[in-house]
Amino acid sequence: MDNNSLAHTKWDCKYHLVFAPKYRRQVIYKDIKADVGQILGTLCRRKGIEIIEAQCMPDHIHMLVSIPPKYSVSEVVGYLKGKSSLMIFEKHANLKYKYGNRHFWCRGYYVDTVGKNTAAIKAYIQNQIKEDLEYDQMSLVEYIDPFTGEPVKKNKK
Repeated sequence: MDNNSLAHTKWDCKYHLVFAPKYRRQVIYKDIKADVGQILGTLCRRKGIEIIEAQCMPDHIHMLVSIPPKYSVSEVVGYLKGKSSLMIFEKHANLKYKYGNRHFWCRGYYVDTVGKNTAAIKAYIQNQIKEDLEYDQMSLVEYIDPFTGEPVKKNKK
C-alpha cells in the first residue's frame, strides 16, 4: 500500500475534483490549455499535492489528487482556483478585458473521495475526452440526407 507520511501520520487521501471556468467558456481547450495545466501543476507542487491524473476538458477540469491531511479540500480548491486565476490573467492579460474582472473560475466545485476506486476514476478521467467526442458524434443533427443529398425536412407535429 502506497502511504505518504507526515511527522506522526501515515495517510492516503485521494480526491476527484471537478471545476469549471465562469459561464463554462471553452477557452481552456483552445489557446491556454497548456498554460492552465502548467499553472495548476506548479501550484500543487508548492503545497505538496500530488496530481495522479488530470485532464482539461473543453469546459471543465478533472483532477485526481492526493492531498495531505493538514489541508482541507475546500482550502486546496480555493487556493488552486484563486491563485491560478491571478496567474492566468497575469500571463494572458487580454483575457481580463474579454472575461471581466479577474473572475476566471465559476463559483463552486465537485469533490468525491476516491477510496479504493483509484484505478476506475483514473481511467474515467483519461477516457473523458474520447467519450465526449463519441457522444457529440451520436448527437449530430443531419441537415443534408447522406443518402440522397437533399436537405432534411423537419417533421412538424
